[in-house]
Amino acid sequence: MATPHIPTLGAKRAIRRIGADLRIARLRRRLPMEVVAARAFISRGTLARVEQGDPAVSFGIYASVMQALGLIGPLSDLLADDQVGAALESERLPKRVRTKKATET
Repeated sequence: MATPHIPTLGAKRAIRRIGADLRIARLRRRLPMEVVAARAFISRGTLARVEQGDPAVSFGIYASVMQALGLIGPLSDLLADDQVGAALESERLPKRVRTKKATET
């Protein structure tokens, strides 16, 4: 049996913010919950949980709602500019690169 995951407080806040932002995006587009839920292939109740920022809802459902609202492009760019990862990687780059000598047989 899988161990239940309990998100950190920071993760819960971020998920709630994403849910609130998705609700605002839906309202700006003047789309009823039923329409967005149908486009995302989920129930209206699941969409309500997404908009409330429920961390138990799968990431795939959040992505489906973003797709239904036309926001999937920004999702794919989310980690494209990973400055921390790039800085860590550049620290591990070698100072110089040597060519390998050919071995004679």
